[in-house]
This record gives sequence, structure tokens and C-alpha cells, in this order.
Amino acid sequence: MANDPIKHVVVLALENHSFDQMLGSLTAYYPELEGVSPAAPNENVDQDGTIYRQASTEERQMTFDPHHEVQWVKEQLENRNGGFVKNFSKMYPASKPEDRQFVMGYYPPDFLPGLHQLAQHFTVCDHWFASLPGPTWPNRFMALTGTAKGRVNMPDDGTSKADLAGYFQQDQDTIFDRLNDKAIYWKSYFHDIPQSWTLDNQRKPHNVARYFYMSEFFIDANGREADFPQFCFIEPDFMGIVGNDDHPPHDVMKAQKLIADVYNALRANDDLWRSTLLVIFYDEHGGFYDHVIPPNAVAPDDNHAEYTFDQLGIRVPALLVSPWVGRRVESTQFDHTSVLKYITEKWQLCPLLSKRVEQANSIGVAIGQQLRDDGLPRIELSREQLTPPKLELEEQAIANNSAHDSALKKLRDHLWLELDEGAPRLYAGLAHLGDLAKSFFDSLALPKSSNATFSVSIAEPDKLGTDDVSVKDDVARWLMRKKKDAVSILAGHIRNEALSDDLRRHAARTLELISGRRFHHVEKLEEAAKLLDIHGQ
Repeated sequence: MANDPIKHVVVLALENHSFDQMLGSLTAYYPELEGVSPAAPNENVDQDGTIYRQASTEERQMTFDPHHEVQWVKEQLENRNGGFVKNFSKMYPASKPEDRQFVMGYYPPDFLPGLHQLAQHFTVCDHWFASLPGPTWPNRFMALTGTAKGRVNMPDDGTSKADLAGYFQQDQDTIFDRLNDKAIYWKSYFHDIPQSWTLDNQRKPHNVARYFYMSEFFIDANGREADFPQFCFIEPDFMGIVGNDDHPPHDVMKAQKLIADVYNALRANDDLWRSTLLVIFYDEHGGFYDHVIPPNAVAPDDNHAEYTFDQLGIRVPALLVSPWVGRRVESTQFDHTSVLKYITEKWQLCPLLSKRVEQANSIGVAIGQQLRDDGLPRIELSREQLTPPKLELEEQAIANNSAHDSALKKLRDHLWLELDEGAPRLYAGLAHLGDLAKSFFDSLALPKSSNATFSVSIAEPDKLGTDDVSVKDDVARWLMRKKKDAVSILAGHIRNEALSDDLRRHAARTLELISGRRFHHVEKLEEAAKLLDIHGQ
């Protein structure tokens, strides 16, 4: 894109909340924003005919997980978005009035320290819709590839009975493939298990080599601007008691802490901040009320196995954060593929095979040419905000898996099935150490009231964990195996003189990332190739 001042694009994708719920109250600051009207609130009725109106709430944790599969979203959209509470009461007949009211609730201005402070200083997108009226996985497929290949259900979610095998056949090209083709420097940061590994191409060793735990992001953000990736994709912590993805029943403040941490890291590095666009969006609405009727949409392709893909999903929270955007509302119609459109045009990538991306509005329309020297210096959360008010609900998040948690565990199982040898022998020693650690902690004199079984994950060796430890261990081991496998692939790319110098340097940079050595320049490619000869000995 001509005159685009942005050098680095950072995308943080959270989940399961609607625009009205999270940002609708900001009409208090932006009268032009299409949000909540406290004087004329919208209403829904439950199965019993009881009326529930939009109302301010400070409830941070919801006991129930509102349904948001395609067939239930269809019910929620009935009678001009009048079926949210009715669907909730149908799915949870034992729910209390306060539970049903939460579906219609919205957070007051300044309550959410991350979203609300950023919204008051940067650009709020008040017509950003989920890419389809369905759950997390297909919306994330759309966000990274422009298509879900006909799939809209979650695997084995207990309601749609979607076949598991079909979900691991997402073999379409991704935005990461297009970035590779142009030698654009990218990295993906994650906490426990990257949902993006459901995409076939992202499980290939040369792409897995660019995945790092979230701690690496803060190291990178503290470094030189020139060394920071041109494109970053951040996935939250989906599972267990520390989950910060914003999926019920997790405390919403955990996601606010993640937003604050990412922003603060970028903002503290002045050179990096002056060249970066941070995009924050939620993948879908999570079953929570929004008053805007989703518009029609073009189907990305001819894959209509489960849905026609002719309507966008519910409106979701979305912010554009940068010194190159205004303090304002952007009302252009966006969906997740609008990010793909922007990135494709920005770096002149080969277009993804998606009619949705082709016709999407680019988020680039919100980027200006005037560098702002004002803005929010830092986001702080108080001790009270950092403490979940209902710790028992966080504990329940471990014992009572959501459909998304269950699906991620099935992804973990699939990762190992893909490896030719199953679990590699080299991890036998690690497993033994893990057993010794477990025995040690089992021997601790825990209070008799505690019924938890503690263990330690190799991914988080400084923390005690419970039921989510095995998943984190398996992901860490698989990642280690794939990064080792990547070396021979990178060797082939570096030695291949038929490739452009840019593509050979791109492979060398990937090797830098996993080896800690620096040989990014053309004259050092031979040195890199020699190092690669060690592989296999």
C-alpha cells in the first residue's frame, strides 16, 4: 500500500463476547457510536415470557456458557435479535433470572481497563462482525485463511456431532503461507495450545518453527524495532485456571490483563510503537446479546457442507490501536477477513482463494498519515481487578471442560497421531522426570480439604498445575520435535540457489529464531548451511 506508515502488524484474537456487551456503553464518549442507549434499552424474553432489558452490569464471571453454534445463533437472531435470552433459557432451564439477565448485560464505561482505555484513545470499529454466525474454530479459520472449507461446527461439541477427522482437513493456504512467499518476517505467540494448528499448513515444521511461547513476545518487544516481526499473531491461554481468552467462566479481567500487557510492551518501546498497528478483535459473540442485525455476505467459496456462509456473524468488539489512527469511531463494515485484505494489499501478497477476502473492506481505511505524539502511556490494573471475585468458578473451568476445551484436547491427540513414530523416544527421560516431580508433589502434606492432584508441566516448570498439565506437556514436546524436524527443511531452502535471496534469507531467519545464532545476511547463508549439516549426525 502506498504511503502506509505501518511496519509491524500485531493481531490479538480473543473470544466469546459481543460488541454491545463490551463496548456498547462507550456512547458516553462517542455519541455517534452505534452502541447501547440506557434511556431506551433493547429487550428479549425468555421461554416463560419474562422480559429482560439491556442493563449495566459489573458481573465479571458467568456460571453458564451461552451457546453460539450456528443452529442456536439462528434462534438468537429471530424477531430482530430477539431470541438471545429465549435460547439461553431453553439451553439452561435451571438458570436463574440473574443468569439470564447477564446475557443482556453490558459493562459501564471505564469498567474494562484494557478495552475501555484503548477505545477512548484510539479507533473503535463499531461495525466489525464475526465472519459467520457460529463458534470459535470456523471463525478463526476465516480470520487466517478467508474460508472454513464448509465447516461451521465444533468437533465433538455435544450438539452438532461434527466429525472430528474433518476438522483436521483444513488444507487451504493461510495468510502465513502468503507471507512466506514474499519472505515477510512473521511469528506466532501462544500460551498453552495454538488453535491455529488446526490448519494443516501451520503444522508443517517450517511454520511450527515460528511459534513461540508468549514470554518471547515481551523479549521481542523490548528489542530493536528492526528485529521485531513484521506480522505477529497472538493466541490467548485457552485452558485451565489461568485462561485469559475471555471464555466463560473465566474472569473477564484476565483478558484485560493480557490486552494491557501487550499494549504496554509495544508502548514502552518508542521506535516500535511509532511503526506498529495493534489489532484487537473477538472471534465471535459467545451467545451474548447485540442489537445490530448481521448483514448478508458473500460465500468465500463453494464449500457449503454445513452452512451457506451468506450472512456475517454477530457484531464483536474490535479496536485499532496505533499512533497512526485517530481517537474516533470507524463505522466501515468489517469482518475478520478485513485484516487479511489489509495485509494482502499492504505487502502485495498473492491473494488468498476467497471471494470473502476479495470483497472485504480493508482496515487500512482507518490508518492516517499524521503521527500522533499523544495517547495512553500505560494501562494499569488494580489488585482488586487482578483477583477473580469467584475463585470457585475458575476452579470449575478445569473440571468442566467447555466445547472449546474438549476440542483443543482432541487437537492435542491429533498432533501426536500425525507424527510417524508417535511420542518420540527422546522424551522418555523427560516423562520420567515428570513422574518423579509428580511423586514429589503428591508427597507434600496438602490440607485434607484439598482434592486437587498437582503436577508440573515442562512448559511451565515454575508452576504447579492440575488437570491441564498433560495437554501443555504434550504440546511442548510436539513443538520441540517439530522444530528439530524443521532444520532439514530449512537446510534445503537455504541451499536452493534457484530460490531468491529473499526467500533464502527468510529460511535463514527462521533458523536464527530456533538456534539463537545470527546469519541472516546473504554472505552468511553458507555458514548457516554448514551448521545444518550437524542435523542428522
